[in-house]
Amino acid sequence: MKLHELTPAPGSTKDVFRKGRGHGSGNGKTAGKGHKGQKARSGGGVRPGFEGGQMPLQRRIPKRGFNNIFATKYTAINVEMLNKFEDGATVDQEAILKAGIVKDAQDGIKILGRGELTKKLNVSVAAYSASAKQKIEEAGGKAEVK
Repeated sequence: MKLHELTPAPGSTKDVFRKGRGHGSGNGKTAGKGHKGQKARSGGGVRPGFEGGQMPLQRRIPKRGFNNIFATKYTAINVEMLNKFEDGATVDQEAILKAGIVKDAQDGIKILGRGELTKKLNVSVAAYSASAKQKIEEAGGKAEVK
């Protein structure tokens, strides 16, 4: 294969179409913009969300609550998911990601208490619920906050 033999994939390219180049082109005179009006003018059109002077949707809908942009966002997993690891293993954020239990750890992983834990594990993550910590320790493991 040589450089001059390379071609784009079929259907991936289109010929350039020049609007407003005479009536013989099939798209002359008003060039697909119709007759007059705001959208026919140079620089015409309205901004996104503009509804012709009607109160726009984003202003009609009530605003409620407060979104704390500094809040810590935990990815939650249940204690039963930790049974995937070998008995006596050390489980941390990297191990959980590598095992495919979660795809994105956000600001850290929090273990919640649903299900049973049958293996003794040393768990080291960002946070635990009280019941999760109790279940890990009852199974003979350790729950450390990382």
